[in-house]
Amino acid sequence: MDHIKHNYVQVDGLKLHVAEIGSESSPAVLFFHGFPEISYTWRHQMIAVANAGFRVIAPDYRGYGLSDIPAEPEKTSFADLVADTATILDSLSISKVFVIGKDFGAMVGYIFALFFPEKLAGIITLGIPYMPPEALQQLQTLPEGFYMRRWQEPGRAEADFGRFDAKTVVRKIYILFSRSEVPIASENQEIMDLVEQSAPLPSWFTEEDLETYAASYEKSGFLTALQVPYRSLLERVEPPNHDLNAPIVKAPALFITGEKDFFFSFPGMEEYLKSGIKRYVPNLEIMYLPEGSHFVHEQFPEKVNQLLLNFLKSNKY
Repeated sequence: MDHIKHNYVQVDGLKLHVAEIGSESSPAVLFFHGFPEISYTWRHQMIAVANAGFRVIAPDYRGYGLSDIPAEPEKTSFADLVADTATILDSLSISKVFVIGKDFGAMVGYIFALFFPEKLAGIITLGIPYMPPEALQQLQTLPEGFYMRRWQEPGRAEADFGRFDAKTVVRKIYILFSRSEVPIASENQEIMDLVEQSAPLPSWFTEEDLETYAASYEKSGFLTALQVPYRSLLERVEPPNHDLNAPIVKAPALFITGEKDFFFSFPGMEEYLKSGIKRYVPNLEIMYLPEGSHFVHEQFPEKVNQLLLNFLKSNKY
């Protein structure tokens, strides 16, 4: 991590943290993190991709990591994150970029691709594929105790998380999201209670990693993270006059998923990946990692890095 530079870009009155490595003259790769992650989640990928001859940029979204917290976190939107990204790229004089997104970072990546197709060299997502608005609506039909529905409820997650320090919250979410079962609490149970205090961290996630995340969320809190993605999940963000039947992305695309990722177990997901998604992303390739969890890039960094590099080198501009 010593070779990674940490810079700040002024955006909309906020200082946004951007981790960077690689030559400014090399093709650019932009990494979007998910939740409960921050740009640090890409620690295994950033150096490998830079060493292969790319310029790597990994921002913390507003309200996450080392970036400033907006004055009104509850008003943050996916549109804000995409606009922030465009400003960051302009400030760094980057006109074309590969996008790599994990978890809801995939949603940020695809919205960015929709608004700025001329800037997109290719897109890779991990854990979550492109999902049309109707698929996101379907998530609302899952049981009341489904973690996304619980976290969408104002005050519910705040009270649940508030019983613990930030380190314990991140620890519990990492353990929970590493499992293959969809996180659903019973009627009289909170999401944090799905993980026993004595449950061990995944073998690939160290106490040092946890301390880095904990320090970040002690600073930022969880308000922005609850707003985006969970309370903004059904936000429609699309350019004016966009044809809903047209492909979202025509550029080269790759989706990497672990077969033990709980998201892969969502109703209809397997069938959607087999027969539905190419209507929206026609040039998509899908790679399955048999033992992979929701954090496949941290669990199997060498395997994921090889897939990323194969794609990036094949589509290098």
